[in-house]
Amino acid sequence: MKKEQLWTKDFIIISTINFLLALVFYLLIVIIGVYAVEEYQASTSEAGLVTGIFIVGALVGRLFIGRSINSIGLKKTLFIGLVFYLLTTSLYYIHFGIAFLIFTRFLHGIALGIASTATGTIVAQIIPKTRKGEGIGYYSMSSTLATAIGPFLGLLMTQYTSTNMIFSLCLVLGVNSVITTFFVNVPLLTNSSKATDIKGFKLSQFVEPKAVPIAVITLMLALCYSSVLSFINFYAIEINLVETASFFFLVYSIAVLISRPFTGRLMDLKGANYVMYPAFIIFTAGMILLGFSNNSFTLLLSGALIGLGFGNMQSCTQAIAIKLTPPERMGLATSTFFIFLDAGLGFGPYLLGLILPLTTYSNLYISLGILVLVSTGIYYLLHGKKDTITN
Repeated sequence: MKKEQLWTKDFIIISTINFLLALVFYLLIVIIGVYAVEEYQASTSEAGLVTGIFIVGALVGRLFIGRSINSIGLKKTLFIGLVFYLLTTSLYYIHFGIAFLIFTRFLHGIALGIASTATGTIVAQIIPKTRKGEGIGYYSMSSTLATAIGPFLGLLMTQYTSTNMIFSLCLVLGVNSVITTFFVNVPLLTNSSKATDIKGFKLSQFVEPKAVPIAVITLMLALCYSSVLSFINFYAIEINLVETASFFFLVYSIAVLISRPFTGRLMDLKGANYVMYPAFIIFTAGMILLGFSNNSFTLLLSGALIGLGFGNMQSCTQAIAIKLTPPERMGLATSTFFIFLDAGLGFGPYLLGLILPLTTYSNLYISLGILVLVSTGIYYLLHGKKDTITN
């Protein structure tokens, strides 16, 4: 049997658009808090709100576009989201105080929620059914690249140019995203009316029930990983490894980029459990090793292990959510997955921040490693025991 083609023009274009969206997000997230303090004399809590309100906006965008994406149309939704993303990026040039900056970040987040839900749904339609795990793995690598390049580029530009130049780069990237949409062909969904012809208010209008169990697992894993995103720099200062910590996410990204082509194919051939169970163990080991790190080698090794663990689980759980869902509800399934992922990444730092006064960074990471291990059993109950290759 001839292998179905994965690397089509449309797959490459959608992956590129997703990369550009994520690049702007990660580029801004590392500089916007400092910008708020320097430009508007924001307090620490206000600077944190400026950073975090974006993810709240993304949640709102995903929540409401999930129910409408089929009736609007996939390509039209993507175009609307990208134009909105471009327009809200331009608002950063307007100086109306800290409240307006927070409002801008919220709107920008909504735009990302709409556009990235569209790209995730479109790519699920484009990828051949027999190569879903592999395809989602490659597609997710576009976001992984952005997590490495975005923060590096943002911090580098702050040393050599103005913040307005950074905003201008984001604007150029947004324009490129909009232009590329004209060159992508999006397949039409069949029976899309089933997903949208629901009268009255029902939870199923906003989330896909079949995707919720695996999304709950994603939420737990994302909460654990949010501690790495938010507190690694503080931890590095505490253990005197600040220089090494700057390479942490680069090592993380390399581990993901090397492993994803193999793990995606393994999921398609053997089923999700063959990827998920080893990844739980590796993620656990990475978090615990991070908690015990006292030199450059162990810190970077923990980054590689966390990349092999969480980095592959993220794409695997997304593929599971899509595979469990009828084609006409893929938009809702994609939206549901990202709602839970964003909730874990967005609210995790706040919740864990309440615990930190009672413990140390080291103990926090070790405890979260144990939580990852415990979540292995929850995964088995919610999905693992019924997982098959044909899901």
